[in-house]
Amino acid sequence: MAEEEKILGMRAESGRWIFVIAGLLINICLGTIYSWSVFRKPLQSLFDVGATESGYPFTVFLGVFAIAMLLVSGLMEKWGPRKMSIIGGILVGLGWILASQAKSMGMLTLVYGILGGFGVGMVYGCPVAVAARWFPDKRGIAVGFTVMGFGLSALITAPVSRALIDAVGPMSTFAYLGVAFIIILVILSLPLRFPAVHGWKPAGWEPPAHVAAAAVELTPSEMLKTARFYGLWLCYVIGVTAGLMAIAISSPVGQEIIKLSAGVAATAVAIFAIFNGIGRPIFGWLTDKLTPRGSAILSFVIIILASMMMYFGAGEGRTALFMISFAMLWGCLGGWLAIGPTATGSFFGTKYYPRNYAIMFLAYGAGAFIGPYISGRIRDMTGSYLSSFVPVTILAVVGIILALALMSPPKKKET
Repeated sequence: MAEEEKILGMRAESGRWIFVIAGLLINICLGTIYSWSVFRKPLQSLFDVGATESGYPFTVFLGVFAIAMLLVSGLMEKWGPRKMSIIGGILVGLGWILASQAKSMGMLTLVYGILGGFGVGMVYGCPVAVAARWFPDKRGIAVGFTVMGFGLSALITAPVSRALIDAVGPMSTFAYLGVAFIIILVILSLPLRFPAVHGWKPAGWEPPAHVAAAAVELTPSEMLKTARFYGLWLCYVIGVTAGLMAIAISSPVGQEIIKLSAGVAATAVAIFAIFNGIGRPIFGWLTDKLTPRGSAILSFVIIILASMMMYFGAGEGRTALFMISFAMLWGCLGGWLAIGPTATGSFFGTKYYPRNYAIMFLAYGAGAFIGPYISGRIRDMTGSYLSSFVPVTILAVVGIILALALMSPPKKKET
C-alpha cells in the first residue's frame, strides 16, 4: 500500500511532511488569538470597559472554537479536510474584518468571538486529523509540529499587531489581518487530504507488539463510556485553564505588576509564544515516550512550580521571574495541545478521530472560559492578578490525582 501513495509526486513516506508544514503555517494564522493580550488595553480605552469585559472576545472566541469543532466534525469525512479548511479559513478572515466595524465590546464579541471562533473551529482539526492519519509511526511528534504553529503564532502576530495598533488603531488592525488570513488560509489548505485507504502505514513499518495488542477503534459513543475519556478530558481542562489564563493576562501582568512598558510586554508575549510553540513537539515526543499519563503529570508539576513562583515572588522589577514563570505556563499549554490529540488517537484510535477529538476538544472550550474568567474576576475584585495563581495550583494538584487514577493506557484490544 505505502508505495502506491504519492504526495505531490513524492513517495508518501517523504511527501507526508508537506502536510505538517502546511498545518504549522495554517496554525500560525489561527493562533493569532493568543496575541489578544496586546489588544486588551487599547480596547479597554476605546470602549471604556474593565478587565473582565475586555476578556470576553477572547473567551467567546475560544469557546466557540471548541464547540464548532464538535458541530462540524462529521463534515470532515464528507467534505474532506481541504474543502472544510478552505470554508473555515474564509470565515476566520470575515470574523476579523467584521470586528473592525464593531461599535461596542458586545458587538466585537459577537462578530469576532462567534464568527471568527467558528471559522477556527472548522480549520483547526483538519491538519491535525491529516497528520494523525499519515503518521501512525510518529503521531506525537507529527501532531506536535502541526499544532506548533498555533503556539508560535504570537511570536509573529503579537509584535505585528502591536505595531499596527500603534500605527492605525485596533479596529483597522482587525481588518488588515482578516484580509491576510483569507488569502493565506485558502492557499495553505489546498494540499490537505487523507490517505486513500484508512490504516495506511509507511513502508517497512509495523506497530510495536504491545501497541498492536492494545489497539482500539472506538466510536464516539463507545469512547464516552470509558473512564479513560473522562480522566483525559478533565486533565485537558485543567491544563488549558492554566495556560489560557496565563496567555490572557501576560501583557497586563507585565505592565501592572512587573512595571514593563507596553512595548516590552508585547515583546515578552512574543517570547512566551516560542515556549508555547516548542512545548507542542516536545510534549508530543514525551507522550510517545512516557505515555499520555506521564506527560500529563509532568505538565502539572511544571504548572504548580510556575504558579507558586509568581504568587510568592512577583513584583516590580522581577522581570526574570516573570519571564521564567510565564514561559513555563505557556509551554505547558502548548504541551496539552499535543498531549490531548495524541492521547485521543492512542486511547481511542484514528478511525473515528475527527469526531472523537472534537468531543475531547470541548475541554479546550471549558478551559477558555474558566481561566480568563477567574483571572478577570480576581483582578476586578482585588486589584491584582496575583491571587489567580492559587486556584490554578489547586487544580494542577487535582490533575495529578486524576491522571494517576484514570489515564492508564489500554492494556488489551477493545472493540
